[in-house]
Amino acid sequence: MTPTPSEPAVRVTPGAFLTLHYRLTGPQGDVINTFADKPATLSLGSGELSPALEQHLIGLAEGDRTTFELPAGAAFGPRNPDMLQWVSLDLLHQMGDPQETYALGDVVAFPAPDGAGSYAGAVCQLGETAVLFDFNHPLAGQSVQFEVQLIGVL
Repeated sequence: MTPTPSEPAVRVTPGAFLTLHYRLTGPQGDVINTFADKPATLSLGSGELSPALEQHLIGLAEGDRTTFELPAGAAFGPRNPDMLQWVSLDLLHQMGDPQETYALGDVVAFPAPDGAGSYAGAVCQLGETAVLFDFNHPLAGQSVQFEVQLIGVL
């Protein structure tokens, strides 16, 4: 919707519901890119984007297209060595398929301790009796580029 001269552009505010195209790029290239597909819809503050990315959307007007550079660690925090955890193969087999095999780079979903939702870890080392998982966000500690085109703001 293009505003008429008497209508001010609708701007993004905290809690706004957005329809947008966006591209999130890290050092290895695109992580998410909706420009070639359907636009995304999301609600600010719901956890769909990191708070640092959401802050860059506040104040933008419907129809705006822009790109932001966020320095290493600003978008998804620093890498945390405590987020590297060994998980025994016995426990993995109890939680899932006992015949499952794991390879470097595999991403495995784990149930959250409170039973509400899940979290993911990437396989970074294989042992004889355990697998080392990295539970850091894949872009933690890295610089990112965030390109956005706002289609609608409610």
